[in-house]
Amino acid sequence: MSTQSVENRRHRVVVIGSGFGGLFGAKHLKRADVDITLISKTSTHLFQPLLYQVATGILSVGEIAPATRLVLRKQRNCQVLLGDVIDIDLAEKTVTSTLLNQNTVTPFDSLIVATGAQQSYFGNDQFATYAPGMKTIDDALELRGRILGAFEGAELATTQELRDRLLTFVVIGAGPTGVELAGQIAELADRTLEGTFHNIDPRDARVILIEGAGAVLGPMGPKLGGKAQRRLEKMGVEIQLNAMVTDIDAHGVTVKDSDGTIRRIESSCKVWSAGVQASPLGKMLAERSEGTEVDRAGRVIVEPDLTIKGHPNVFVVGDLMSVPGVPGQAQGAIQGATYAAKQIKAGLEGESPADRKPFKYFNKGSMATVSRFSAVCQVGKLEFGGFIAWLAWLGLHLYYLVGYRSRIITVIQWFVTFLGRTRGQMAATEQWVFARLALEQVNEDQEEADELAAALGAPPASNGRAPGKTVTDRAVS
Repeated sequence: MSTQSVENRRHRVVVIGSGFGGLFGAKHLKRADVDITLISKTSTHLFQPLLYQVATGILSVGEIAPATRLVLRKQRNCQVLLGDVIDIDLAEKTVTSTLLNQNTVTPFDSLIVATGAQQSYFGNDQFATYAPGMKTIDDALELRGRILGAFEGAELATTQELRDRLLTFVVIGAGPTGVELAGQIAELADRTLEGTFHNIDPRDARVILIEGAGAVLGPMGPKLGGKAQRRLEKMGVEIQLNAMVTDIDAHGVTVKDSDGTIRRIESSCKVWSAGVQASPLGKMLAERSEGTEVDRAGRVIVEPDLTIKGHPNVFVVGDLMSVPGVPGQAQGAIQGATYAAKQIKAGLEGESPADRKPFKYFNKGSMATVSRFSAVCQVGKLEFGGFIAWLAWLGLHLYYLVGYRSRIITVIQWFVTFLGRTRGQMAATEQWVFARLALEQVNEDQEEADELAAALGAPPASNGRAPGKTVTDRAVS
């Protein structure tokens, strides 16, 4: 390329990821003199905090996962590419992504990496077979199939032992996702399904919330954690603290208590919400940037301006960045992406990277819903719970939903669910439950799996890929 053509072309920004970090990074460059390419392995912008409502039949996938292309279609300077990023060449300033066995190389002048995090089983990836996480649409649909399927199986059970196992639901991890999910399973059994079976009473369902630490919602403090615990216990949820899950199989979980006692809980339906780990791209960036490191969760330890060492044009935001005091929540991703976009625009105006002010996170608080009409909320030093907190939770989540249509339909679904007994999304299929396991078997022969995907015109099977068998692993090994 000639010097003249380089001077005439616009600044190229590549954004990796379509979550809060990726989407807000692209949107804040809407009026900038740049050409943006957003690359994502999924075709949607997923509002992850509401996944548990998809899993329990309150909302449909469409309300929390609009197509990224539709969200950005009016942004003329942004192109959306579907693909799984397998290589980032910092020297050549290129990103390589793959889709259906076809690689695409996209050059960049500035890069925003916002690939988020995935479920962590703390080295026990085999647990995923029996206890799916809550990070993807596939996870939510699979869990809905497992929950509703457990009730259906209990209706047909011929022994009390089998019936009890099917009606025992175990949620591992008492963070916001675990608390919200446990509360909704309890409400599903007590309200929505009451009187819908002949051989069983859904209200006999046993919901168990297991936490390795000594408190529910530990990061929110003892006051709010205590409120949430008391509300859950009033709903009939069994809370087991200081309990470590040491094994999971098809029929239940093995738990080790703080006193060393090992016991067994028979359960057919389990869900894992105990930890997260960063995208593998974090490790790749660290390996290719001298002096850059990752923390224990695989998050990139970034510079004060959210870049990696030696590359002031490469920003890492969202759950992939490790910044003290910044939680792995939507607010951190949004603020980080907005900051990165401002630095890119400032650079176009001639500002030197050395003159950048460090990123400062403004903590707008945190909240979690426990049940209908009950939530806990923390804003600065102010802590409160109950109905007012629940209304605040509804308002905040509506605000961050993308699109007026999604907001209107969500309000209607919430109105029907919380004021009545029905839920609008109670469909579940056997395929949802077993699709991931089938994909894992297919992916054992990766070459054959890719050929099959290409022949069928399927999108990347990132959600169904067996733990440890990522496209990135194959690319850099």
